[in-house]
Amino acid sequence: RISISCLLPASWHFSVSPVGCPRLLNTTLRQILVIGILAAAVSVLYYSLVVIRNKYGRAHRDKRFHRYLARVTDTEATDTNNPNLNYGIVVDCGSSGSRIFVYCWPRHNGNPHDLLDIKQMRDKTRKPVVMKIKPGISEFASSPEKVSDYISPLLSFAAQHVPRAKHKETPLYILCTAGMRILPESQQKAILEDLLTDIPVHFDFLFSDSHAEVISGKQEGVYAWIGINFVLGRFEHTDDEDEAIVEVHVPGSENQEAIFRKRTVGVLDMGGVSTQIAYEVPKTVSFASSQQEEVAKNLLAEFNLGCDAHQTEHVYRVYVATFLGFGGNAARQRYEDNLLTSTVLKNRMLGKQTGMTSDSPYLDPCLPLDAQDEIQQNGQTMYLRGTGDFNLCREMIQPFMNKTNETQTSLNGVYQPAVHFQNSEFYGFSEFYYCTEDVLRMGGDYNAAKFTKAAKDYCATKWSVLRERFDRGLYASHADLHRLKYQCFKSAWMYEVFHSGFSFPVSYSNLKTALQVYDKEVQWTLGAILYRTRFLPLRDIQQENFRGNHSHWRSFSFVHNHYLFFVCFLVVLLSILLYLLRLRRIHRRMLRNTSSTSLWMEEGLPPQKIAGAL
Repeated sequence: RISISCLLPASWHFSVSPVGCPRLLNTTLRQILVIGILAAAVSVLYYSLVVIRNKYGRAHRDKRFHRYLARVTDTEATDTNNPNLNYGIVVDCGSSGSRIFVYCWPRHNGNPHDLLDIKQMRDKTRKPVVMKIKPGISEFASSPEKVSDYISPLLSFAAQHVPRAKHKETPLYILCTAGMRILPESQQKAILEDLLTDIPVHFDFLFSDSHAEVISGKQEGVYAWIGINFVLGRFEHTDDEDEAIVEVHVPGSENQEAIFRKRTVGVLDMGGVSTQIAYEVPKTVSFASSQQEEVAKNLLAEFNLGCDAHQTEHVYRVYVATFLGFGGNAARQRYEDNLLTSTVLKNRMLGKQTGMTSDSPYLDPCLPLDAQDEIQQNGQTMYLRGTGDFNLCREMIQPFMNKTNETQTSLNGVYQPAVHFQNSEFYGFSEFYYCTEDVLRMGGDYNAAKFTKAAKDYCATKWSVLRERFDRGLYASHADLHRLKYQCFKSAWMYEVFHSGFSFPVSYSNLKTALQVYDKEVQWTLGAILYRTRFLPLRDIQQENFRGNHSHWRSFSFVHNHYLFFVCFLVVLLSILLYLLRLRRIHRRMLRNTSSTSLWMEEGLPPQKIAGAL
């Protein structure tokens, strides 16, 4: 016998005997009804939970591949007929020319935890909407009234691509960099004043006083760091255990608990003239002295990428430092100047003519074996011949790092907060990539031991053999004879800057050298538009709240609350139903007792005696 009991508002039970089918058929209708309702409720609840888990579990798994799919979708032509697309324009006014970039993004998804999904606009031929003009804007320092005419072709180009109906809501930012920084403040102000006065007359873009400015090298570095991490998806939130995370002490909230979020990447960029490093400093930093603390204030940038200033999940503390003279070409120039000066001085002291004639060249360990070169300065010519000694070359260029004995310092003795080498990741661009890939063909994951061996072998190879390999096309397509001749020096320079200057251990394995991210060059202008439009999602979120249109993030939490309510509703409904059935049973029992009493009275028998006889 199987007994089922329910002790809800009123106790109730029934039994089903396995003796035979007739007994089962005697089960009352209300018992079958209750069993059916219970079975249906359990089935619906189970099915709902399974569907939700599969749906959102799959969505979560698919999100891991979002950035890889973006590599394909980002190359599609922008649908200018889509009314939900927004646009933004950034003009990069550099020292040699100005470039305009047009970006676009769909409506914000309503989740205040997510940033805008900004992409570079592409025309009908799928090419990025970019245009460059020369010379640089700083060339108009003596005639600022001509600046608006100079930049007008760029804005007309953007106006042709952005839908006319969107012009008034499309923000325009004109950001000036290196060339403008060296101008006196009065000339900077005159150029910006002309832009702010004339552009609104001829164009309908959203252009206010704060949209035209000269940005610092620190700001430019921060924007570059934002752009690269955004493209890599490092600002997205994740619960995936496979994702690398980092413990972060949010600036300004020392009394609160640390938060855990995706690990961002650091950026190393070595150009021809300068080298720059930028990375997040997740924990509160300490300083060796008050002077060091004062210097650090100019190197640390704290900013909030989120749309809500009160939320701290997108607050970042980033260290940015730029080192002029530490680029590959500038370093070689410094090296040659020092070589000439020291050699001339030694010749005078010792009465020799080393390097002064082609018959007695200076033996340069930083040139490939038997490669010849000349240094010309102030009418003097110094002749060099390479010995291809990579280790000796490293020793000779180490003093150019200008390291000090003070703790937490890097190149030129500049303050550098500690890097958590066991839980960090860096991307190396420009010369970091050219040094590893163009000739050595080792771009990508950096390995110090393998790089050192390849560099040694290259330096020790005769120049005639290198020329033969070059003629056979064994090197990168854009590698030229200049690259071949100075590859040995630049390899040693890159190695020393990375390991001696920035103090990365030779065992560090989380550096990736790259030319592009996801097959495209990431400009600092992407980080600029992302940072400067960070408050725009508030508009979409408020509209979503007003319309009551729950988006995905809200529906996800709502689904759980909805089914919790559904379960509670079923419990209450069943309780009421069982209680009513119990009342009905009591009512029937009372009726039976009343009818039995009436029957006994008709027969003239005392009720208790009849009960005893039964």
